[in-house]
Formats: sequence, C-alpha cells, structure tokens
Amino acid sequence: MKVDDIRRSYTKDKLDLDKLNEDPISQFEGWLKDAIAAELPDPTAMCVASVDEHGQPSQRLVLLKDVSTEGFTFYTNLGSRKASELSANPKVCLHFPWHPLERQVIVYGTAERVPSSQVMKYFLSRPKESQLAAWASEQSRPVSTRQALMQKFAEIKHKFEHGEVPLPSFWGGFLVKPHKIEFWQGGEHRLHDRFMYNKQSDNSWNIDRLCP
Repeated sequence: MKVDDIRRSYTKDKLDLDKLNEDPISQFEGWLKDAIAAELPDPTAMCVASVDEHGQPSQRLVLLKDVSTEGFTFYTNLGSRKASELSANPKVCLHFPWHPLERQVIVYGTAERVPSSQVMKYFLSRPKESQLAAWASEQSRPVSTRQALMQKFAEIKHKFEHGEVPLPSFWGGFLVKPHKIEFWQGGEHRLHDRFMYNKQSDNSWNIDRLCP
C-alpha cells in the first residue's frame, strides 16, 4: 500500500474575513448547523486532547453536548484517563473534523467541572441503556473480557430494573472555556484558508488569517 499517493484536492468552498462572524461561538454554531444539515456521521463528534503528568498527550473522540457563550461541554466518567488528566492539567484542545465539508475547527482552552445540577439534568435525559452503561463501565480501567463487561451490565440492569437510574457519583462533565479558536477551510493547491480568533483582555476577539 502506497499511502503517500493518497491525496485529493479541496475545492468545495472558500473562507474570507468578511464572511466571518465577529464572535467565534456564533461562527461555530453556523458551521455546526451546516454539518448537521449535510447529514454528516456524528457531526457533534470532537477529539479531546489532554496531557498527563509526564507531558504525554492523549486523545479520544467524545460527543459535544452543549455549546454556549461560555464554551463547549461534554460528559464523562470522572475516573477516566481524560478526566484525571484534565483535573490535574486543565489545558485542553478540541478538534472537530468535518472532512466531507473540507472544514475543521480547533479549540484551545481550559476545562472546568460543570455543576452537579447540570450533570444530573443531562444524565436523566440519556437513554436508560446509556445510564446503565455509565454504571457498568469503569472507564479506562482494564477488563478481562467483553463477556465480563456484559455480565456487569446485566447485573446493573437488574439492580435498577424499576424506577429511575440514579446519577453515579463518579460521573460528571467538563466545560471547555476557549481562548483561541481556529476555523480551517480546505483550498486548492493546499492553499487552505485559516483564521484564528484570539480572546482579548476585554473579552472581545481578534481575528488573524494564518498561512496554510
């Protein structure tokens, strides 16, 4: 397999400064709507990058569950690797890879825990099977076999067979507050359009065009 021969041209769109919203969250929401309207698989999927105490980065895909003027929210097991790393080092990077639209968004920011009331509200909105899975999975911990995992799921399902599934104490969420957001639109001849929003001390945003 000659992977170095795999390439394509990017010709779907262009991005100019006068087309950008002065607020990056509004710009993001517009692009997210485009991704949803295009029926992309998992349009809210984002890569979350964190760093451990040894400086080793790690990444994983999670689903964005809220975007607001405050930032970007996702939920996770608080015993997971990402939660442990973000608790020790809140610097985080998010990446939205909307390849079919030849677009990417990269968010640089800091992560902080969301209030338990917000976690509870979202947890209760999940399908019951997802709630049960949250209880059954010790996320990022070794498990002997898939059969063992499914056995634990069956036990949890039986335990909470009647009534609401309670919120696990080890389950929570993070709000990523951005200080830089990059919007990338693929261009011909690898001359892509890239714009970086940088948050200023007065909470306004400065926009720079970057070389591809």
